[in-house]
Amino acid sequence: MRRTLGLVFHAALGPSDEEQLVERGRWAATLSLLERLSAVGLDALCVVTPDPARCPGAPGEVEFVTSGGSEPFRFGHVFQDLIRRLGPDGVVYFGSGSGCLLPNDGLAQLVDFAHGPAPRALFNNFYSCDFCAIAGAQDLLAVDLPELDNPLGFVLADAGYSCLALPRSAATQFDIDTPTDLLLLERSDHGIPELHEFFRAMDRRHPTLDRALAVFTERSAVACLVGRLSPVTWSHVETQVACRTSALVEGRGMRAGAGRHVPWLRQVVADDGAEAFFDRLARSCDAAWIDSRPLLGAADDIPSPRARFSSDLFRVDQIDDRHWRTFTEAALRAKVPVVLGGHSLVSGGLYLAAEACWKGRNLARRLHPEPFV
Repeated sequence: MRRTLGLVFHAALGPSDEEQLVERGRWAATLSLLERLSAVGLDALCVVTPDPARCPGAPGEVEFVTSGGSEPFRFGHVFQDLIRRLGPDGVVYFGSGSGCLLPNDGLAQLVDFAHGPAPRALFNNFYSCDFCAIAGAQDLLAVDLPELDNPLGFVLADAGYSCLALPRSAATQFDIDTPTDLLLLERSDHGIPELHEFFRAMDRRHPTLDRALAVFTERSAVACLVGRLSPVTWSHVETQVACRTSALVEGRGMRAGAGRHVPWLRQVVADDGAEAFFDRLARSCDAAWIDSRPLLGAADDIPSPRARFSSDLFRVDQIDDRHWRTFTEAALRAKVPVVLGGHSLVSGGLYLAAEACWKGRNLARRLHPEPFV
């Protein structure tokens, strides 16, 4: 009889308020996911985390596996160790904070896929994996799996797996990766009971987010989307907002695969300075949504999570990296509202933003003509 394993990797973050905000938010969303995974026909359900004591409230059937130790954490090694020990035929994998918006039938679809013919894999995003279903788990023992989950699609495709991707939507693309993602989730209509108490205790203030959301509802405005933006996401956003949009697409595949090219916008920011960059940006749009990571450094050259998350929240005094602090100060002083985040901001975050912008506003939702067939 085929056995399918549900697997969630929940990383611990540092002690700063900014990091703990993201860690606790991810765990609250993961609790909702675990409750629903418990009802979709998995044979085992595991959470991999450095300290299970920081993960209260999990369903009784969840097994905690302690990661860490003397060796640096490597996603692929831990993944293979669990497959070797538990012997599943299929795996449904989530990084904590991902998949929390999937409906129950979406979770069941992943389990059914993992039960099916092997070797094959189904990704939320083939180019940068947050969650996936894999049929043919035992074959993974012969594959050199990556240190991080992001390039898993490329690795499995090279190993001979048939790789497929789910349609892009808020449910498949949203991932809690930064504080901005949590703020967008709080402002959206996607209710997750386990997050209600968390949101009540969270400081929901942000100096620019609500002004940037309002721009989406203004017919005469322009919003600029910057960073690792998929054309599919951009196309969707354009059908949901009233304003016009422009895009500066840079750095796609930044973590999933190394490249020899330096993103053009990173060179512009380095050569001209952050103040000049935001001055030009303000002359071309009324709000900007910026995935700051490819603009400020390579995948192996970014500061601590505390510095990145503090930048996202415009807590300038908490940023210990001079380059990021200067950029963040310039973004805060920009003449138009700027929202900063990571890849998830211009991925699943934009799906939520295009919904959240309409809360409390009376403009007609149908802003674009239906296609003539």
